[in-house]
Amino acid sequence: MTSPLRLGIAGLGTVGAGVVRIVQEHPELLAARAGRAVEITAVSARDRTRDRGVDLSAYAWEDDAATLAVRDDVDVVLELMGGHDGIAKSVVEIALDHGKDVVTANKALLAHHGQALAERAEAQGRVIRFEAAVAGGIPVIKALTESLAGNEMTRVMGVMNGTCNYILTRMQSAGLPYDAVFQEAADLGYLEADPQLDVGGIDAGHKLALLAAIAFGTRVDFSGVELEGIGAITIEDITHAADMGFRIKLLGVAQMTGRGLEQRMSPCLVPASSPLGQLEGGTNMVVLEGDAIGQVVLRGPGAGAGPTASAVMGDVMDLARGLRLPVFGQPATGLRAARAAQAAVPAPYYLRMRLLDKPGALAKVAKVLGEAGISIDRMRQYDHEDVSAPVLIVTHKTTRSALEEALSGFEVTGVVQGDPVAIRIEQV
Repeated sequence: MTSPLRLGIAGLGTVGAGVVRIVQEHPELLAARAGRAVEITAVSARDRTRDRGVDLSAYAWEDDAATLAVRDDVDVVLELMGGHDGIAKSVVEIALDHGKDVVTANKALLAHHGQALAERAEAQGRVIRFEAAVAGGIPVIKALTESLAGNEMTRVMGVMNGTCNYILTRMQSAGLPYDAVFQEAADLGYLEADPQLDVGGIDAGHKLALLAAIAFGTRVDFSGVELEGIGAITIEDITHAADMGFRIKLLGVAQMTGRGLEQRMSPCLVPASSPLGQLEGGTNMVVLEGDAIGQVVLRGPGAGAGPTASAVMGDVMDLARGLRLPVFGQPATGLRAARAAQAAVPAPYYLRMRLLDKPGALAKVAKVLGEAGISIDRMRQYDHEDVSAPVLIVTHKTTRSALEEALSGFEVTGVVQGDPVAIRIEQV
C-alpha cells in the first residue's frame, strides 16, 4: 500500500499539538517504518487563534469536529478532545459510521461507552485504538493484546495516576501533610480541572476498567470498580507505614476470582523494596501477570505531551502498516459480562489506631481480632505524652468481611479512640 495515511485531528491541546509536532519532525522516519507516508490533512479545535507552538497553516481547519469526521480526505480520526459524552462521543460515532478508523486518548469515553463503541466499530469494519488512554507512553495495551495474547492473565495492577503518586511520594520525602502537597500540585498544574478525577481515583479507575476488559475478556465495567481516593491518607500513615517497611500507593488491581471480577482502585501498602514501592514522582507503573509469562513490569511517563503523543502515534503507525485488531483484543460481541466481586481475595492489612492508656487495652484489641478470625503478624506501639498511644498492627491474610467485623468490634471495646485506619497490603 503506497497511498498516504491521512489523519484528521480533533482537539489541539497538549496531546494534539504533540502529535502534529511528531508528524512534522519525522516524516521520513514514519514513512520508512510504516511503508507509506503519514500525513495530516485536517484539524479542528475550539479556538482557531490560539498559538499552539506548531504550524497549522498547511492543514484544512474545521470549526466543527463532526465535519472533520466526514471529510473524504481523512482516513483516521484522532479524537483528542476528552470528555465521556458530548462532542467527543459524537465525533467517534460519526467517524465510524463514515468508514473512518479512530485513535483516541480518551479513557473516560471508553470506560463509559467502550462496549457500544466497540460493537459499532466492528459492525462497520472499523477499529478503535486507544494506547494513549492508559498509562501515557507505556505500551500496556499493545502488551496485553499482542505480546501476552497467549497467556491466561491472572492479575493486572499498577500505579496509573501520576498526580497521586507525586502527592504521596512528596508527602513522604518532604514530611508535608496532604493539604499542603495537594496545593503544591495544583500550583504546578498537575491536577485536572476537577481535582477529584485525580485524587478521587476516578481517572485511574477508568484506566483499570479498560485493562481488565482486555486481560479477562469481559465487557468494560467501570461501575464495578471500587473507588477510594487518597484524600484520607495522613502524613502519620505514610511515616508509620515506612517504619514497617511499606510505601502507600494509589493502586489499581484487577483479578478474576471464583466470585467474579475484582476491580479496585484504592490506597494500598506495598513493600518498599518492590518495583511499585520504589516508584517516585509522576511516573506510572503497570504490572501484568499471566500463567505462562509470570510477571511483567512496565514503567514510564504516564502523562504529558510527548509520552501521550508517542502512544497516539504508535496506534497510527499500526494502522498505517495494516494491523487491525478488535478494540478489546477479541470481538466485542464475544466479551462476557462479569459479575462484580468486592475484594474477594484475602490479603494482610495495616491497621492504625489510638488506644487509651489503660491496662489490658491491647488485649481487648487482640481479642476482637481473634474473634473475627484475624491473626496478628506484627505490632508496634509508639511512645506518647497524652492519654492515648498510637498503635500499628499488620495482620496476616484476612477477608474484607472479617476486617469489617473487627472494625465494628473495636467500637465497643472502650479503649480505641477515634476511627481506626485500615489499608490493604498488596503482595507484589
